[in-house]
Amino acid sequence: MAESIKIRATLQGDVADVRMLVNHPMETGQRKNERGELVAPHFITVITAAHNGRTVMEAHWSQGVARNPPLGFRVRGAKVGDKIAVSWIDNKGASGSAETAVGG
Repeated sequence: MAESIKIRATLQGDVADVRMLVNHPMETGQRKNERGELVAPHFITVITAAHNGRTVMEAHWSQGVARNPPLGFRVRGAKVGDKIAVSWIDNKGASGSAETAVGG
């Protein structure tokens, strides 16, 4: 898989506005391929975000989320240069992660 997460965080006052795009097929298990066979389910199950090492968000997803899902959230008490780290794991055991520094 290519870069699994594109992420940016900008500061508005003391709140970091975090936006990301996760590169993942997010197959539901209900779509059929060209031969009429069901495509196996393949989706992110957990995505976690941390601010300077402290978990600030954990989401449990299922196959109902679109391919290459976007995600946004806000973190209070942030400062320019703080580290935002995001990671995911899917139902097949694959994982990805990315981090960024909060910009001004």
